[in-house]
Order: sequence, then structure tokens, then C-alpha cells
Amino acid sequence: MDLIGFIPSFGNALWTILAFVVALSIIVAIHEYGHYIVGRWSGIHADVFSLGFGPVIYSRVDRRGTRWQIAALPLGGYVKFKGDANAASGKDGAAIEEMSAEDRRHTMHGAPLWARSATVAAGPMFNFISAMIIFAGMAFWSGVATEEPVISNVKPVPFAGQTLQAGDRVLSINGQPTPDLETLITVAHETAPAPTVAYQVTRNGQDLSFDGPHPYPPYASAVSAHTAAYDAGMQAGDVITAIAGQPIYSFKELQAAVTASDGAPVALTVWRDGQSLDLSLTPRRSDLPLPDGGFETRWLIGLSGGIGFEPETRLPGPVEAVQIGAQQTWYIAKTSLSGIWHMITGAISSCNLRSPIGIAESSGAAASQGLDDFIIFIGLLSVAVGLMNLLPVPVLDGGHLVFHAYEAVAGRPPTDKALRVLMASGLALILTLMLLGVSNDLFLC
Repeated sequence: MDLIGFIPSFGNALWTILAFVVALSIIVAIHEYGHYIVGRWSGIHADVFSLGFGPVIYSRVDRRGTRWQIAALPLGGYVKFKGDANAASGKDGAAIEEMSAEDRRHTMHGAPLWARSATVAAGPMFNFISAMIIFAGMAFWSGVATEEPVISNVKPVPFAGQTLQAGDRVLSINGQPTPDLETLITVAHETAPAPTVAYQVTRNGQDLSFDGPHPYPPYASAVSAHTAAYDAGMQAGDVITAIAGQPIYSFKELQAAVTASDGAPVALTVWRDGQSLDLSLTPRRSDLPLPDGGFETRWLIGLSGGIGFEPETRLPGPVEAVQIGAQQTWYIAKTSLSGIWHMITGAISSCNLRSPIGIAESSGAAASQGLDDFIIFIGLLSVAVGLMNLLPVPVLDGGHLVFHAYEAVAGRPPTDKALRVLMASGLALILTLMLLGVSNDLFLC
């Protein structure tokens, strides 16, 4: 066995596992704390707050009698409330029968319906709120683009003399006026591929005209996990200079070549840090969300492009940042729900369903691209976890809320026998979906 050759793969696996554990632990802690704190406010006592399952590594009991613990298997967590028989909030009937009426009020099963519902709903709600905070914080950290077409910094590309500079205000591209950033982006996308294009800019109070690289260059702004580009080792900042030996100058040429390949391998020449690399990538069919809802299936290699420079940014106000966070959270939730529905109806492939293995790979990929990407990934995953827990499936929070809705209408909760059957059915469904996700990640997709 080549142990030396095995070390990099082993290191990558450890990095992936560590990133996954960190991301999942943060999200689970937020989710379970939502259950805990709202339960406490509602008069429901928590016996145990556990991060992880299995043997306990560390624990302490606070002044309220709640045991806070870290367990050996960092694959989730739970809050065990008073009167629960287990971590899944099963009812400990014998213990509850021996309690006084006052003590029963402090259990999950003896509290008023409003208190139980609020406690159950709080976990997913805390996930959504945390995602909004993350996205709002990132807006503060990185800023938001101004409406003015002013350059903050220029992306390095190995094409015809880079003549644009930080601070330039772009007045026109190939004679097309660019009065604002939105128009500039539109013009950049519509500009025909060419080795050089004509720019007019204002620099230090003077209007200048010169030729420069295409405004929408074949520059990799980001590389997505689970894609041909990621598996081939491509990195953010790579520039594709040729396809099958033919020079290209715009990202649209790359998109057209990948689409025309119809899944056949595409030979790329990639420029990275002054060196050229020859790579062969096989595009994969992917289902992409459309702005007006629904999905379209396209051949992709997993690269994201953009205009050839970073625009000037400004610091958003608190209200604007919260709005940005809320809009991004809502968009992710809406797209995820649409994806679930389209998989159920067969409109898109079930290959879009991922297991913890795929999520772990995405965690490692996000962490390897920098702290900003990793934090954004935590926000994305937090929305996904909150949304998943709201699905009306027994054993999930959404299933418990359905039981509470039934109780509100019928005036009594479902029988213990019915609950046991429904919970077992829900668990079987979750395990089936998990096995499908594992098969997607390992074998089929």
C-alpha cells in the first residue's frame, strides 16, 4: 500500500468530517436551544440538554436541575423534558401518573396545548432566525454593491493587457452606456465574445478610452461541491483560457460549450497563478431553480462566473441588512420546498436528495474555500434543517405540530397506541429517505 499517497486523501477526509461536525453541532445547538428556552419560558422543565448521542463525555447540572451534556456521537442532539421516556419525547406514563397536578404542568405531556406547540415550533424557528442573522451579518461584513458602476478591484485574467483599475467608473462598453451597475452587468452579459472590447471610463476626474478584456471573462468565481469541476480539483480564481484547444474570452463561451457537449467530456485549458493546466471534465445533469418557480435541467460542470471586477460596496443599514437576511432565508426555504415537491411528482431527479455523506462533503468544500463560504453554508444548512423538521412527518417537529392541531380540533390528543404506530411509520419513512440519499451519494448519482 502506498501510505504516502494515502495521506492527502486521509487528510481531506478528516477536514471534511471536522467541517461537518462543526457545522452540524452549531445548527443542532441552535435548534435544541430553541426548544429548551421556549419550553422554559412556557413552564416546561428540561431534564437533559444533550449535544450528541451515546456515551457522555462531559456534563454539568445547572441551578434549575437541567443536565447539560456533550456526548460521543456528534450527529445531532436533543432536549429531554420532564415526563419524557426517551430522547424522542416519548411519554413516560408511569412516571407522569405518580406526579402531582402541579408537577405534571411542568412536563411536555401535561402542559397546556399552547405551551407544547410553542416549544415544538421554537426549534425550527430558531434555525430560521439564526440563518437570517448569519445572512444579515455577512451583508455587514462584505457590504452590498452600490448602484454606481465603480470598480473596487479587478479580477486577474491572462488576457489582453488589463487596463481597468480600482476606482474607475465605467461609462460604456463597446459604445453601450453603463449608467448604473445593473445596466453594466446586463451589457457585460450581452457583449459578444472577443479578445478585447472598448471601454470608456472616468479615472481621477478624466475620461479615458482604451481596450481591455471581455467584461464577463471565463473566470471561476466559485466552485460547487458534487460537481465535475470540484472533483477535477478546480479552484475559485481559475481562468479557462481554451476549450479543446480553441481560445475563449467570455464565460458565455464556456456555458455554450458545456451545453453543446450533451454530457460528453470537455477538454479545458485552465490558467492558475501563471501556470496552464489541461483538464477533462464530464458535465452532469443538474436541476436548477427558476426565478418564477419550478426547475430546468441543464448540463453543468459546477463553475460560477461573474463580471470581471468587484464593484464598489457600501455598508448597509441595520434594517436593510435584516431585510437581506430575511429575503435570502425565504428564497432558500421556497426553493427547497419547490425541490421537494418536484422530486415527489417526478419532475426532477431524486438524485437531488442527499444524505449526511453528501452534506459532509459540502461542508468540507465550503470550509476549504474560506471562512466566509463556510459561514454562509451554515446559514444554508440551518434553513434546510429548520424546514426539514417542519415537515408533517411523525418523529419530526412538524409531525408533533400535526398531533397538536388534531388535539385542538378533536379536543383530545391521539391515543398512545396511535402515536406509537405513527411514530414508527415516520421513523421508517425517514430511514428510507436516508438510505436513498446514501445510495445517491455513494452509487447512483
